[in-house]
Amino acid sequence: MSASLVDIQPSDPSKRTWLIASSCAGAVGVGAAAIPFVSTFQPSERAKAAGAAVEVDIGAMKPGEKLTVEWRGKPVWIVRRTPEQLASLGKITGQLADPESKRKPAELTPEYARNEARSIKPEYFVAVGICTHLGCSPSDKFQTGAQPSLPDDWQGGFLCPCHGSTFDLAGRVFKNKPAPDNLEVPPHMFLSDSKLLIGEDKKA
Repeated sequence: MSASLVDIQPSDPSKRTWLIASSCAGAVGVGAAAIPFVSTFQPSERAKAAGAAVEVDIGAMKPGEKLTVEWRGKPVWIVRRTPEQLASLGKITGQLADPESKRKPAELTPEYARNEARSIKPEYFVAVGICTHLGCSPSDKFQTGAQPSLPDDWQGGFLCPCHGSTFDLAGRVFKNKPAPDNLEVPPHMFLSDSKLLIGEDKKA
């Protein structure tokens, strides 16, 4: 029966020292090789930042202006609507596919935005600027009235140039359009009158 490693007892002290040193070096080598492999499972700082909430200063925004920021790699629109734009939301209810945002409410519209303005504060509209059809980015069409690809009684909103889906100034999709749902309203909350936090809504 052959002897195992633990049975080997070199009579020469120099050989014994060499054997111990070789074994230790091998163990260190295996450990060192394992460290880079394990570290690949740790999220990078960039990955952490991609999912973090984004604080936005909206103090300088004027009525009628739009600001775009990035959150989780998506464009998020912040629109400060004018009194006229807010008034227009009630004029087109019959033309909308989901005016009360009842479709997939938890997924696309938080509880606090399930209203005509789809917002916490009616003046400010916050939405992910990605069409719910095939992921294109709709264009601003804030000017009212007849325009190419838009109805004669257009009240302002957004037009997806890819397949013609239209959304009002609350991100609600019009009937008989390719987009199946309203634009997504991300979790958000107001930290103050001039600070908006996108990605968290603990205080909402």
